[in-house]
Amino acid sequence: MGSLRVRLPLVFLGGIVLAGVLTAAISIRLFQSFAHDSTLSNLSREAQGVAQLYSYAVNQSYGNKSDRAKPPVYTASSLERATGVRLYFVGPNLFPGQGITGLRVLPFKTIDWTSGRSETFEFTPPDSHKRFLAVSDPILVGDHAVGAIVAAAPKANVSHRVYSLVRRLVLAGIFGALLAGLIAWYLSLRIVRPVLQLSDAADEVARGNYDVDVPQRAPGELGHLSTRFGEMANRLAEAERIERNFLMSVSHELRTPLTAIRGHVSALLEGVVEDPELERLSLETVEAEASRLERLVGDIIDLAKLDTHRFTVMREEVDMEQLVERAYETYREEARRRSIDFQRDVNASPVIESDGDRVLQIVGNLLSNAFRATPDGGRVTLELAQRNGSVQVSVEDTGPGISPDKQERLFRPFVSDSGGTGLGLAIAKELSGALGGKIELTSEVGVGSRFELVLPVGTPAQPASAVGKR
Repeated sequence: MGSLRVRLPLVFLGGIVLAGVLTAAISIRLFQSFAHDSTLSNLSREAQGVAQLYSYAVNQSYGNKSDRAKPPVYTASSLERATGVRLYFVGPNLFPGQGITGLRVLPFKTIDWTSGRSETFEFTPPDSHKRFLAVSDPILVGDHAVGAIVAAAPKANVSHRVYSLVRRLVLAGIFGALLAGLIAWYLSLRIVRPVLQLSDAADEVARGNYDVDVPQRAPGELGHLSTRFGEMANRLAEAERIERNFLMSVSHELRTPLTAIRGHVSALLEGVVEDPELERLSLETVEAEASRLERLVGDIIDLAKLDTHRFTVMREEVDMEQLVERAYETYREEARRRSIDFQRDVNASPVIESDGDRVLQIVGNLLSNAFRATPDGGRVTLELAQRNGSVQVSVEDTGPGISPDKQERLFRPFVSDSGGTGLGLAIAKELSGALGGKIELTSEVGVGSRFELVLPVGTPAQPASAVGKR
């Protein structure tokens, strides 16, 4: 009973049975009311018709002075066969010496026959033990009632019609429940089968196996769920691969400067380096590698803050020309050392309201990525421009370029096609969004890439992080 494949058809069947019972109850009640009203209508029609016959006969008898005139005689059994109901008379003898032509006679107190009105009532006739539904209609001479005709039918006849309907509804309900059960079982299998497949796939994903089969032709929302589940499994697999690559990259990035630092410090401690110039070079190397470690740790901390939206964006006036000059000076020595043609092209001198340190961090990350991608002897261009109410800082390189299928992935954390940890561009993209801007990429394989930071001149959009003002 705990399985979905059992509970689901039972729920379907229970709902159908409940709906059937409610429908049957309402139908029986409506039919019972209809049968009752139909019987009374028929009795009223028959009582009125017979009463009119007797009214005509009585009027003819009292109005005829001929000795040969006789009152018409009606055979009660014939009238009852013709009308299909029982007929009774209430009142005095209308034809003295003639009887009442065979009609059953009811006591005067049965109804108020002198009122001249039709009445509907229930009673038990003296010649029966059953309850009857009855309708009376007056026999009139002029405007005066001289008696009443009562048309009656057993209530059991109405109940019998209802019971007949109930039997048929029960048989139809049993057949319908069996048919509905088969349909519910079939439909539940169609619904449950992909759910069970998704459950098995989820178990495999929980065990770390992301290469799972999901239902391909599931109906409706299940099909959408299957598609999204497959995409989720693929992304989890990719995330695990990226995490593994990231750990390897970070381990390598950490080990390289630590090895250099340890080697130089050991040499200095053991007195291997005696030349003051070599000693100074060793200390400069230690300082450079320590700075490299600091940048790596800073990138990891920045990424963690970006993921939890706990980074801070300050607001201040930023001289973009000075900022670009600082970024250029930072990488000019590396460009000279590697014979890279490093050019700056300043076409505007805008001052914007933003976070200068964050903007410099973004530009620095773009330049770092460009220098990693550009081979020795290549070219890197840093450009500043202002167009259409925004400021553009572009970094263009002559590296290998990026294919279109890799451009979107390039801004994801831990993804890098040019070495490094792959954190710089991810951080740059998130920070640019926090500053109300964006980063655009155009690239051609074999030619190079162009990254463009676009920032608004006015106040940047406020992110969901803490915002301060210097």
